[in-house]
Amino acid sequence: MLQVLRAKLHGIRVTGCDLNYHGSVTLDPVICARAGIYPLEFVYLWNKNTASRISTYVIYGEAGSGACIVNGAAARTCAKGDPLIICAYAYVQGPQEICAHAPLVLTFAEDNSVQEAMVYTVRQEADWYAFRCEPTAKG
Repeated sequence: MLQVLRAKLHGIRVTGCDLNYHGSVTLDPVICARAGIYPLEFVYLWNKNTASRISTYVIYGEAGSGACIVNGAAARTCAKGDPLIICAYAYVQGPQEICAHAPLVLTFAEDNSVQEAMVYTVRQEADWYAFRCEPTAKG
């Protein structure tokens, strides 16, 4: 089994930090639906400003709010406005399944609106694998 990227929110901005909440990251369900990220799903958060790396689970906030609220102890790793990379993963049986897998990647403007949507694709070539980043039809 290989753990592979399934969905990525690249550059989403922290809209709040709540140290006293009992954990997780609160995300806008509209953004999550577009990326295919589910409530209670474990994700990794990487802070582009501080280089902190944590894992937690997703809870949904208010639809259409652009929310990205880091809760609990993880709130100590972020400040409002910090750009994060949030990644969700899947497992595949092995390298033979990588070419059939196309993770969705969303990039964000400073107001947490989706700026770009793309997929990562892998194609097996003679000696190894070729990687590409391609815009989605949805844009």
